[in-house]
Amino acid sequence: MLDQYFSAPKTLARLRAGLSGPYIDGFADALEQDGYSQGSAVRYLRAAAHLGHFLQGNGGTLADISASTLDAFHRHLPRCHCPFSNGGRANHHVFFGAKRFHAYLFQRGVCQNDPVPRLQNPEPALITSFREWFQRHRGAVEPTLRQYCRGAADLVNTLGEDVSQWNGQQIRTFLLDRANQCGKSTAEKLITAMRAFLRYLSFRGLCRIDLDQAVPTLAHWRLASLPQCLKSEEVDRLITACEGSSTRRLRDRAMILLLVRLGLRAGDVAQLRLGDLEWESGTLRVLGKGRYEVRLPLPQDAGDALLRYLECRPEAGRTDRVFVRNIAPFKLFVSGHCVSGVVKRALRRAGVTTAAKGAHLLRHTAATEMLRHGVPLAQIGLVLRHRSIDMTAYYAKLDVAVLKQVAQPWPEVNS
Repeated sequence: MLDQYFSAPKTLARLRAGLSGPYIDGFADALEQDGYSQGSAVRYLRAAAHLGHFLQGNGGTLADISASTLDAFHRHLPRCHCPFSNGGRANHHVFFGAKRFHAYLFQRGVCQNDPVPRLQNPEPALITSFREWFQRHRGAVEPTLRQYCRGAADLVNTLGEDVSQWNGQQIRTFLLDRANQCGKSTAEKLITAMRAFLRYLSFRGLCRIDLDQAVPTLAHWRLASLPQCLKSEEVDRLITACEGSSTRRLRDRAMILLLVRLGLRAGDVAQLRLGDLEWESGTLRVLGKGRYEVRLPLPQDAGDALLRYLECRPEAGRTDRVFVRNIAPFKLFVSGHCVSGVVKRALRRAGVTTAAKGAHLLRHTAATEMLRHGVPLAQIGLVLRHRSIDMTAYYAKLDVAVLKQVAQPWPEVNS
């Protein structure tokens, strides 16, 4: 397989020499199977050979490769004078190629040092049980669990593992101290996590029953702000910016249309599976927060965009996820943050400037577009999967025409 990337006999002989030589052809096969482009594979193969010569020059072996070895190799690159480097010295692709070669050698059993470092401090048993309980009873997804458990672990590390000795004063002092070190949004998330954790402890009888009542509340005026959304012409520019025949553009267009037409959350799009696309009925099954499942009508343009993308969708193992990364190796989206990244890049290509740039901007846009077209708030709430009409009422403030009809004139002041 190495001959597919290189043809010069001297180059082939050089790559097959040194410590990396016996594994270079297999590494080339692995890169081809993972879908790496010709250019990336060439750079990574050169990097693998370079790493072998670096180890040999320092008296090491492939079995010794570890994170510290790769760090030393990284520091070596800017001042490299290896006669066999021939692939760039300070180029970041060299380091990435070495890391990929390390992962390949670990999979083959050549080296014993795992390329994915393990946590030095394992999660406390109390936090692990809270994670399992919250996932089982609330249907929380991994990003939410990670956020809640991080705050809970911070609380345990600060106040001690004997939760039966905690009191309200300690809880308030802890949260006020943390609130002074972060922004309002982070503090609100921490407060929510603390309440959930303390209620879990109370449920298990590990702490005082009313301890969650000691968690202070930040001042907040509900519905005080306006939802940030795009104008109709900006939506058209955003969709136009995703036109093209490449796999990346087809994927981006399908994702953008789902977000802006149905108001899906970023996590909904990241977790979407092939079985959720019910083509015969023209519906889309969405499993959102708290395992709340609903079927939504699939718009024609979004369905067409999905079909075009699925025709050229990269193979990503045996996964049934609809959307995958467009750069090899074609892995799954880790979380909704990856979907928001797609939206941010599309907004930049479209030349649309807004304060909010993530996928939730398109959820707000979908709601306001439905409102502009006369869709009742109750139906908008069904599409957005709101559990309370009060949440949907947030968007009513954007219907200026209706608000003008109910607005009372400002009373004149008689002097």
